[in-house]
Amino acid sequence: MKAAVLRRYGDNRMIDVADVSLPPVSDTELLVEVRSASVNPLDVKTRDGKVRILLKYHLPLVLGNDLAGVVRQVGKQVRRFKVGDEIYARLDKSRIGSFAEFVAVRESDAALRPKNTTFEEAASLPLVALTAWQALVEIGKLQAGQRVLVHAGSGGVGTVAIQIARYLGAEVFTTVGHRNFDLAKRLGADTLIDYRTERFEDVAKNCDVVLDSAGGDTLVRSFQCVKPGGVVVSIGDTPSAAFARQWGLNSLLVFIIGWMSRKVSAAARASKARYEYLFMRPDGDQLERIAGLVERGIIKPQIDKVFALEQVREALSYSESGRATGKVVVKVS
Repeated sequence: MKAAVLRRYGDNRMIDVADVSLPPVSDTELLVEVRSASVNPLDVKTRDGKVRILLKYHLPLVLGNDLAGVVRQVGKQVRRFKVGDEIYARLDKSRIGSFAEFVAVRESDAALRPKNTTFEEAASLPLVALTAWQALVEIGKLQAGQRVLVHAGSGGVGTVAIQIARYLGAEVFTTVGHRNFDLAKRLGADTLIDYRTERFEDVAKNCDVVLDSAGGDTLVRSFQCVKPGGVVVSIGDTPSAAFARQWGLNSLLVFIIGWMSRKVSAAARASKARYEYLFMRPDGDQLERIAGLVERGIIKPQIDKVFALEQVREALSYSESGRATGKVVVKVS
């Protein structure tokens, strides 16, 4: 089969579309013919080698973390799906590889594709929708009448997070470029903050939840927006020492990560708020709930561009350029 293979950590020159063997399929997995897969910042970080501390892959590696496709084979213990089912999924972190014609998917990580979506639209959702759901619903416990600040409201996670927050009945603040104001408004944002001309901490006050995707100075400043007892959830580049311990890293790495995140920890203490770092997990049951929201028109996928598998380098470059509004998708077959 054809697949986008990372030969060595580095830039896009390290990626080739090549012939590789079909993935092995266990008794609890599905063999899925991939129709489309989406590009996520995690793919870029994996290519660059920036997640090697957390994710210890062996190279060469087929890239790609989520997909939509058709079940072509089921393991002996699979009960929820049958051959011919159209599914979407976020792959387990140990078995990525959706930029390929076929991929093995754990039964527990998949759900039926929303009926009112194309394969491209369905593929754009799993990683970002699960991230937004786990940040706002699981960690943030966001409720009607509360306030939430969603950073990068025109990005992949941001566009879905705004829609979920609106569904939950929260008042939504978001940072977004002026050219995407109309989009953010349509998605359900109440207050739009132009990150180029305004300081978001001067506008978004007394928030119950902040969803950060940038890390760094943006993450530290976000604690000026959250009320005492609230929570800042980050999917950016600054893990916490608590996350490192939960991930099972050794004591030296826990110390180093704790030192690197000391400004964030200090900001959390000063604001009397919690800081949570999220590395989302696959969850087929949550994807099933999200599919229901998509079918009801509550969540609408936002796709910027679609590339062919042979254009995977261009897809990654465009995704990391910062120009994309919504998701970038790779059409495989």
